[in-house]
Amino acid sequence: MPLALLALAIGAFGIGTTEFVIMGLLPEVAGDYGVSIPIAGYLVTGYALGVMFGAPLMTVLGTRVSRKRMLMLLMGLFIVGNLLSALAPAFSVMLIGRIVASLAHGAFFGIGAVVAADLVAPDKKAGAIAMMFTGLTVANVVGVPLGTLVGQSVGWRVTFGIVAALGVVGLAGIARLVPDMPKAEGVRLRHELAAFKNVQVLLAMAMTVLGFGGVFAAITYIAPMMTHVAGFADGSVTWLLVLFGLGMVGGNLIGGRFADRALMPMLYVSLGALAVVLALFTVTAHDKLLSAVTIALIGALGFATVPPLQKRVLDQAHGAPTLASAVNIGAFNLGNALSAWLGGLVIAAGLGYTAPNWVGAALAAGALLLALVSAALERRAAEPSTVVTGGAPAEQRAAAHH
Repeated sequence: MPLALLALAIGAFGIGTTEFVIMGLLPEVAGDYGVSIPIAGYLVTGYALGVMFGAPLMTVLGTRVSRKRMLMLLMGLFIVGNLLSALAPAFSVMLIGRIVASLAHGAFFGIGAVVAADLVAPDKKAGAIAMMFTGLTVANVVGVPLGTLVGQSVGWRVTFGIVAALGVVGLAGIARLVPDMPKAEGVRLRHELAAFKNVQVLLAMAMTVLGFGGVFAAITYIAPMMTHVAGFADGSVTWLLVLFGLGMVGGNLIGGRFADRALMPMLYVSLGALAVVLALFTVTAHDKLLSAVTIALIGALGFATVPPLQKRVLDQAHGAPTLASAVNIGAFNLGNALSAWLGGLVIAAGLGYTAPNWVGAALAAGALLLALVSAALERRAAEPSTVVTGGAPAEQRAAAHH
């Protein structure tokens, strides 16, 4: 794999760390600014909304510059946002910093996926995309726990300062290692927008929303589920999330490897198994050991869908894939927001802390159904126009009739 993928992975590591580390530091941030925990939660919501809207916006703004230069500009935006968060004198300023940093997120992964795929041979594209996303998954295993520990020990501002420094390393790596590949000739914004007329692109994005939404339906409420149902101590949630992160790392690499060999079968297996495991989590959540195993499996199966879904979008939006790739990153966050809301509804309805697992199972099953529909439509489009009935093509039967 080219060294340029390492630079992209470092950038992804920094972005993954800043996205998730705030969840472990909300009490400290809320205390410093004198706001409630729910108000501090706007730092999570604001970031997610920034990713959703920033992905297409920043990609459109970057259509006139090279992909390498746009990646560098995005890392610069990421650095500024995290420095603003680290130095923010008021909560409102920190919220602005979070939103500024989030604007880089979707476009970085969207454009980075296109660049990663272009760096390797056609039969290694999904593996290259997976290598870039490895930075995001490793962030959940290393960056987030360490960032939380640093923030709780010496101050959350130090954590965001370190994340900004990671952005500087990522920017330097991109500047030094990523080749300045020429833009595709004749590709304009209208060509990028035309990809959204392709039903296969829309189906892949819908699979992203439902499939990863299934994961976050369960993981969003993992703390109350594990402490109130499984009987874990509050402090155990951190290492349970590390298990989830380890599962993500393994699933991402496996998904990338097998998606290059058999993309749709990889989606069938991962989405089907994810639906089953999420449904079983309603039972295994009552046992500590089984809970831990299930959490790792959810991480693995959930992220095994990421490289094939991202490659599916690139394949179907062939020729002008950058905007579609970035919007698909936003689709992950849309799935996260949708599933967290639905999971909260079933808990509020009095169905218990394990009820979101049924929501997740239903969402994953819906994604599997869409994958089967997508493949059926693709097969139908590939069939010859001649309709065969009773062993003879329609034209032959018409001729015989005359």
